[in-house]
Amino acid sequence: MKLNRSCLKNREAFEQISVKLPEYDWDRMVQATEEAPRWIHFGAGNIFRGFIAELQQRLLEEGLEETGIIAADTFDFDIIDKIYHPYDNMTMMVRLKPDGTMEREVIASIAKGVKADTKNSEDFGYLVKAFEKPSLQMVSFTITEKGYALTDFKGEFFPFVKKDMEEGPEKASHAMSVVTALLLKRYQAGGYPLALVSMDNCSHNGEKLKSSVVTIAEAWVKAGFAPTEFKAWAEDESKVSYPWSMIDKITPRPAEVVEKALKADGIEDMAPVITSKNTYIAPFVNAEVPQYLVVEDRFPAGRPALEKAGVYMTDRDTVNKTERMKVTTCLNPLHTALAVYGCLLGYNSIAAEMKDEDLKALVERIGYVEGMPVVTNPGILKPVDFLKEVIEYRLPNPFIPDTPQRIATDTSQKIPIRFGETIKAYMEDETLNVDDLTAIPLAIAGWLRYLLEVDDEGNTMEISSDPMLPELKEQLKDIKFGEPDSMKDGLQGVLSNPVLFGTDLVNAGLSDKIETMLHKMIAGPGAVRRTLHEYLESSH
Repeated sequence: MKLNRSCLKNREAFEQISVKLPEYDWDRMVQATEEAPRWIHFGAGNIFRGFIAELQQRLLEEGLEETGIIAADTFDFDIIDKIYHPYDNMTMMVRLKPDGTMEREVIASIAKGVKADTKNSEDFGYLVKAFEKPSLQMVSFTITEKGYALTDFKGEFFPFVKKDMEEGPEKASHAMSVVTALLLKRYQAGGYPLALVSMDNCSHNGEKLKSSVVTIAEAWVKAGFAPTEFKAWAEDESKVSYPWSMIDKITPRPAEVVEKALKADGIEDMAPVITSKNTYIAPFVNAEVPQYLVVEDRFPAGRPALEKAGVYMTDRDTVNKTERMKVTTCLNPLHTALAVYGCLLGYNSIAAEMKDEDLKALVERIGYVEGMPVVTNPGILKPVDFLKEVIEYRLPNPFIPDTPQRIATDTSQKIPIRFGETIKAYMEDETLNVDDLTAIPLAIAGWLRYLLEVDDEGNTMEISSDPMLPELKEQLKDIKFGEPDSMKDGLQGVLSNPVLFGTDLVNAGLSDKIETMLHKMIAGPGAVRRTLHEYLESSH
């Protein structure tokens, strides 16, 4: 049995091995998309195939849509050649449940896969034609946060962006230049309205997308490649809108256990490939079941009925609040605490950490006890229900192979938002007392202990990359494992840094508590475990 259009005629065989097949006329969907495309998506990877394409599948099955999605990749063209074309753009979606069972479904709502490459006249010509059609309503993106970046850390344009600005739309190479070149074609064809929707997991994503598009449009106007009015059109949100969104779903790399199960059931050619750009990708996508997409409802050309597929369509303020709920209270702070302690205590799986009573108590206290009094309630989701699902269902899922070592990357960039916001909220609320915080100071002390590069057994430990490492190591260089007295000078210099913690922890009255915790954690082998246990036991 194969994953391609032939599976649609082989329904019985697929149903016998519990694979759900699409229930709509696939050929008609492909034809309708060709004639009047409504949705193009940039970024043909797993989050798109395993979440966003499934939304359109639901709408097609309910008769609420006739067209599919055109998937375009701007970065890794091998994905189109190796994962789209041989399988008629279909994906085997495998939902991984914490009890070890899998749900399988063929997602077939992608009508065509193309390379967004100005050097490929056939594929790029196809995209130009689609952008020129009045029927097009939305263009969405999952190209990762760096896909929107035009400048380096000094604020200077990357050389390839500069080249795009100087050589014009016909030779565009960067994702943002390619999209702006296609927008210019739409403007010239009649200036039909359109929504450009970033679905990437980054704060204020619509703002980032708009800023990049308008910057390139402006450069091309100045260089004479586009008329002056083009920039004004691209900036006018009644013509081209840039809705904000919040997305949440874990789609890890292809799991061997999934590949073996598909093969055992007689489905051929399911092996993952490694592309020339080092993407590890398979004809199947394995992912957790929970998924959230919250989108600002600003679509000047109309849109699919996404709310009927489980998307929360709302206003910008609610998108912002939902993201804040997730990032400052209900998910990300828990992840960061598990990351640093997981590394110190020798774990290599987040799910395994959730079986550790001390670590489970730590994240429950961060979320339920210390976070909930100041959580941002978006109104569309109940924070306590979201948190409960994270703690009881999502984090313990053994199928999601997330490692503390991966999540510990760039922790200095995460701490001010993930913990600093809650500390600030306590300081601003007269009914709350910062002294009541225990688990959040423990998470911060645990991170400082992690930066000493020694695990809880006293062995040297490799720590994850972080842009602040040189500076932090210098500030902590006198603190030695097994020598509590090495902390006699204290950590006022580090803990008073508002850039690191989102606020001055000395001024907040938390520095003594954090120093005491760290002092206990460096006593010798097993001290991290003892300290965790002591504080969590006494805070019950």
